[in-house]
Amino acid sequence: MILYIKYMVSLRCKMMVKEELKKLGIRYVVVDLGTAEILEDITAQQHEQLKVNLLKSGLELLDDKKSILIEKVKNVIIEMIHYTDDLPEVNYSDYISKKLDYDYTYLSNLFSEVKGITIQQFIIIHKIERVKELLLYDELNLTQISYKLNYSSVAHLSNQFKKITGLTPTFFKKIKQKRLGMLENL
Repeated sequence: MILYIKYMVSLRCKMMVKEELKKLGIRYVVVDLGTAEILEDITAQQHEQLKVNLLKSGLELLDDKKSILIEKVKNVIIEMIHYTDDLPEVNYSDYISKKLDYDYTYLSNLFSEVKGITIQQFIIIHKIERVKELLLYDELNLTQISYKLNYSSVAHLSNQFKKITGLTPTFFKKIKQKRLGMLENL
């Protein structure tokens, strides 16, 4: 049986879900972003208690099919952008459609209807979040970051970054470094 969990976006979230499952005596096979595969059906009482416990941690157990599908789309995007070394060479629409085995137009319309933004906008927001992370790690320069995230050019990345954050990537990095320097001096 697979449980679908909303707002599960990090390794920390996965650890929290594992801990809650253990507390309730629910045996699991694997806990991944947005899902927990459990060995047997759970009782209504266990389901309700898990739902309550997850809510306390900011996570939500999903029940309806549309919400589950939206979460799957989000998790594919988050995993693709934040947890893979190289983004797929194919169109994101083809990648998502193939990964979830659904028509992209259907997924796109459903996502926009429920989330109020397009899948493309969601991808851009997460790519910019990834750019911020990579800038702060200071291991790659802007050219390398733009290549890693499949931007056509550094200018394209910079324009998108400024549109989303209001700052240039260089200015963002300077501000963050200045704040870190101030913290170190405390």
